[in-house]
Amino acid sequence: MDRYPFTRDLVLIGGGHTHALVLRKWGMDPLAGVRVTVINPGPTAAYSGMLPGFVAGHYSRDDLDIDLVKLARFAGARIINGAVTGIDRAARTVTLPGRPPIAYDVLAIDVGITSEMPVLEGFAAHGIPAKPLGAFAQAWDDYRARAKAPKIAVIGGGVAGAELALAMAHALRDRSPKLHLIDRSRALAALGDKARQRMLAALAGYGVEIIENAEVTQVFPEGVLLKDGRLIHSDFTTGAAGAKPHDWIAGTGLDLRDGFITVNAQLQASDVAVFAVGDCAHMVATPRPKAGVYAVRQAPVLFDNLSAVLSGGPLRDYTPQRDYLKLISLGQKSALAEKFGTVWQGPLLWRLKDRIDRKFMNQLDDLPVMQGPEVPKTAALGLREALGDKPMCGGCGAKVGRAALLQVLGDAFSDDAGMVQAGQVITTDHLRALVADPVLMTRIAAIHALGDVWAMGAIPQAATAQIILPRMSAELQQRTMAEIMATATATMTEAGARIVGGHSSLGDELTIGFTITGLVDRPITLAGARPGDALIVTKPIGSGTIMAGDMAGQARGADVIACLDLMVQSQAAAAAILRDAHAMTDVTGFGLLGHLRGICDASGTGAVLDWAQVPVMVGAAALSAKGVRSTLFADNQTGTGMVGGAVPDLAYDPQTAGGLLAAVAADSADDLLRDLTEAGYTAAIIGQITEGREINLR
Repeated sequence: MDRYPFTRDLVLIGGGHTHALVLRKWGMDPLAGVRVTVINPGPTAAYSGMLPGFVAGHYSRDDLDIDLVKLARFAGARIINGAVTGIDRAARTVTLPGRPPIAYDVLAIDVGITSEMPVLEGFAAHGIPAKPLGAFAQAWDDYRARAKAPKIAVIGGGVAGAELALAMAHALRDRSPKLHLIDRSRALAALGDKARQRMLAALAGYGVEIIENAEVTQVFPEGVLLKDGRLIHSDFTTGAAGAKPHDWIAGTGLDLRDGFITVNAQLQASDVAVFAVGDCAHMVATPRPKAGVYAVRQAPVLFDNLSAVLSGGPLRDYTPQRDYLKLISLGQKSALAEKFGTVWQGPLLWRLKDRIDRKFMNQLDDLPVMQGPEVPKTAALGLREALGDKPMCGGCGAKVGRAALLQVLGDAFSDDAGMVQAGQVITTDHLRALVADPVLMTRIAAIHALGDVWAMGAIPQAATAQIILPRMSAELQQRTMAEIMATATATMTEAGARIVGGHSSLGDELTIGFTITGLVDRPITLAGARPGDALIVTKPIGSGTIMAGDMAGQARGADVIACLDLMVQSQAAAAAILRDAHAMTDVTGFGLLGHLRGICDASGTGAVLDWAQVPVMVGAAALSAKGVRSTLFADNQTGTGMVGGAVPDLAYDPQTAGGLLAAVAADSADDLLRDLTEAGYTAAIIGQITEGREINLR
């Protein structure tokens, strides 16, 4: 597909069911000229339909989670890992901690609800709200693994609370759990009489004690206190009582009903630039209970209306069905169904529910793989080989290989930064974007470029920025440049440097770079390593493989986010700790083995690399075992002179904003490693410098 200039910003707040389906549809049929942003506090969103099955032990956490990172990549959207704190509708911006405001032309909100109980004393400290689902799922996973004599209290005796109680009782059935379901009025009052009686029988079958017409007044670590003075013992207290909107929605200035955003038949809020769907919205003309079925069926209407308002077309109405088939899990693989007052029960209904839920999740997992460009039938010799079998990686995966640079530059290809004069070094570096978020990409590019200064033992002094924006309208240029420069200024200031200028232009894709000077008393070069020195690395490796897996839709979103978090970790403190290193470099485009080769060649030494001690990013080894590799892999392999043998592929993996690799005196290595670990680095001693010129793995 041709790249068209961006002219409008669409921002999706939240990764609820509706937005997840909209992202899938957007990937299949994007609206040209629209830049899409997804904001969510975490890389995944839990699917509510499978939560009881997960709690009962029928599903894994991976089964439960919608991978928003994969969906965003498929949709060509930037994903921002963070929790929104507010909206400025006058400025049309969204605020969240730790980054500049995010501008929008059109906004959609799908953040669900919470079952937090801020008024209930002690609940915030000792209770676990059942919603948001992701945090609850993690808390339950941890509790289920450690509970020996489980005592559980569920506050809220509606269908959701009863379903959770049954699932918990089933999961812990071999540990004789004591489980209480507490309601301030009549439990399961929303169900018809026949369905209610069957649910009560199921609860009794699992030994769940129901306490009705009881008000909880306080939550303690050891249980809950009722208004009548009874103490219900519990070491896992959860709240499933009703639906509460997120607090920040109250400050939006939008029309609300009981705290929920009111929307019309087109799913628009009182501000026509804002849409709201799912449980956080209240449909004024056709009110319905908070249920996932409505969110799922809102997706095609929201997709069409977002496209319409962004392109000037007509909007269409969403008409919800009057009733829906309620499928309620009964702990074991059995379910109860109710519709229009008719009730059914049994294992066949659980299988029906399981099939419906898996079908929903499969459509969000089964995404077409990104393909490289098609080669014309008649093309120049070597074109197919030059294109490779997949799209080119971003970051350091898009660099020129070490072997090619050595042949061209020869002796000029040496240290990370060059000496300008005594006491001053200079370096320059730029990166082809590997993520769509300009703020995150700026931070990565800045940390990456600063790595060359830190590797020389220098203190960053001044920087200029080089920015290539993809084609976009003047307004979006201004928005994007504001985000980039605010982030660049903050990152350089944190490092002790000052932005003194730069250059910008438009091109085919986002590229960000920096030229940086630094001040140094004793430069640390590649050429100081001594036989017997210990080798220390300050970050795990694997970013090239994980980002290649992300491009191919094979990497887990959580692993991608963890990888990006490591990329933006500053190496300033590590460089200060390693200031007496004999030789040092940063591990970037040439991979761990290529940069170790650089130290050995410059120092006239060899090395032994203890591969078992090399820290590896979560998910990288599994992807590597599947054959996932960066496009720079083959060049890096050639550049080390170690083609073949038993060298792990990850040894050649190009790193973006990687850690420092230092040769240090052996007798100081343990102390340095302790200091690095205490400073927050995933550092390790991974080998030693030897006589000779060979690099060996053990």
